Amino acid sequence: MGRAGTTALNPCQAEAFGGLGLRRESHHRNRGWLSPFVVNAERAKSVLVERNDEELVAAVRRGDTASFEALVRKYQPRIFATARRYARRESEVEDIVQEVFIKAYQKLDTFRGDAPFEHWLMRLAVRTCYDFLRVHQRNREHHFSDLSEPEKDWLDRFVAEPDQAPENAEAARTLVKRLLEMLSPKARLVITLLEIEERSVKEIAALTGWSVSLVKVRAFRARAEMRKCLQKLKREQYL
Repeated sequence: MGRAGTTALNPCQAEAFGGLGLRRESHHRNRGWLSPFVVNAERAKSVLVERNDEELVAAVRRGDTASFEALVRKYQPRIFATARRYARRESEVEDIVQEVFIKAYQKLDTFRGDAPFEHWLMRLAVRTCYDFLRVHQRNREHHFSDLSEPEKDWLDRFVAEPDQAPENAEAARTLVKRLLEMLSPKARLVITLLEIEERSVKEIAALTGWSVSLVKVRAFRARAEMRKCLQKLKREQYL
């Protein structure tokens, strides 16, 4: 391991990633390491147009780093979107994305092709995000006094008449983010996948490596944990 929670590269891998611009430099020293993430975007784009994922993976295994550039270019936006669901700071999002692609490069020989490459990569991304949550467990406490006035108003309406509180209100979305940050890593992961990304139990099982029955149990516990967090915020209003 390199920095806490990061994957170290051997010399050959480091040389290959140097060619891709995936430097393992601290974001505090070099915040621009992820722009544009690939050195030769035009070359990567041309490779991407010409070949599908399986062909690109086969080429990478033969040592063609340009083909990996094409995979990074194709899936970078989706990995960023996934990472932003679990990390608050952009520098942390960048670290997660970098970690995902480095792991993908290192583990490419484990891709058997019995499922699409995209599914394999997303499993890797979700598990990397889960590892991030476990390593970076901050103080998960939030208090009623931390809420904005719109959030407090929405919470009042939700408690009084749950069916009348608009789910798409900005205050509701902000409050949900606060509640997610109060959850344990397992609870946050399963709620995000189930309720925010609207994935099925079977999809979550495939992404996490948990059994279907375990996903159901953890979803039940996560909802109960979220209700407790919501009730805690509400009780504090009257203290």
